[in-house]
Amino acid sequence: MADRTGHVTFQHGQAFLAAISERWSYQILREVFFGVRRFGELKRTLGISANILTSRLNDLTELGLLSRRAYRSDKPWYEYELTEAARELVVPAIVAITRWAEGHATGGEEARRPLVHTACGGETDPYLACSACHQPIVASTLLPLGVQEEEVEGV
Repeated sequence: MADRTGHVTFQHGQAFLAAISERWSYQILREVFFGVRRFGELKRTLGISANILTSRLNDLTELGLLSRRAYRSDKPWYEYELTEAARELVVPAIVAITRWAEGHATGGEEARRPLVHTACGGETDPYLACSACHQPIVASTLLPLGVQEEEVEGV
């Protein structure tokens, strides 16, 4: 892909996106965000084999998305946390994907995992809002600058 001025290219992020979009990697990141942090807990929760879990945890740690900390001194057992870099990128994506899936699941509201906004302590349901007018943004109200609505409707 030619690099044009003002044109966004994704070459640098391809390996990263491939790694986090892999089925188990996304599920691991999601469960760590929701508080499942130890190897055995992740293995049970996800129903994943130990060798695949070990491989994915190593990949995510190497990418800088997870940090690991030993929680036993007698055995090399670790628990994992999202790094700050992961929280910046992955948390909004996990919340958006999880909320979308929960909203489209047959279980309805019972399936929702509650979220707390630590700044105020209140339970929250995050949403994307416009930085200009502060109204919620939904897919039907968002277009790239310069694209006319007629162009999108004609597709």
